[in-house]
Amino acid sequence: MLRNHGFVYREGKSYWTKTHRKWLAKLRLELEGPLQTALATELEHLEYIDTQCGALDSELERFAHAHPYRENVDALCCLRGVKTLTALTLLCEVDDIRRFRSPRSLMAYFGLVPSERSSGDRERRGPITKAGNVHARRLLIEAAWNNHHRSGADLILKRRRQGQPPAVVAIAIKAQHRLYKKFWKLDERKHRHVAITAVARELTGFVWAILKAVPQN
Repeated sequence: MLRNHGFVYREGKSYWTKTHRKWLAKLRLELEGPLQTALATELEHLEYIDTQCGALDSELERFAHAHPYRENVDALCCLRGVKTLTALTLLCEVDDIRRFRSPRSLMAYFGLVPSERSSGDRERRGPITKAGNVHARRLLIEAAWNNHHRSGADLILKRRRQGQPPAVVAIAIKAQHRLYKKFWKLDERKHRHVAITAVARELTGFVWAILKAVPQN
């Protein structure tokens, strides 16, 4: 709407940052007439949605830190790229990790394994099957993107891992180093989206390993 009237944001490279919000708020005061009314209405609607999202996030945090989710959520948050919402979503989808006998079975459940086509003695692999929950798979891929950074543990990860079982922390550290190396190795010879999908698939294996390491009630 603003671009159509010649108002283009040039004070930064990213939208919806604090700087961008300040620019919008300034425009809201400077504009006049119908355009000012339209912008004010859109910003008020955005503020309402932000408030709703904040309330939902608080409620999800409350559920995540209560029985029966707390132990598993805290354990999964030891993985780089996995925060409360991602952990809680995965747990709700998985339900009971004992349903999955191997990491590959969980990968297949989330649709992250390659599709296969057989013809006689030939077997060809194609794109991922995209079976299972689309939202959960998207969260795994978003989490995988965080593993293209260097694998040194940062302060936030160290805090998350405090008080967690040594076996869980060991798995998370192994994942941190392995996924970083896997991404850059594949990125050299594959399309970046193919590389990150492969990292998401392997991340799912570490999710399986961590949930198996946490005592299930």
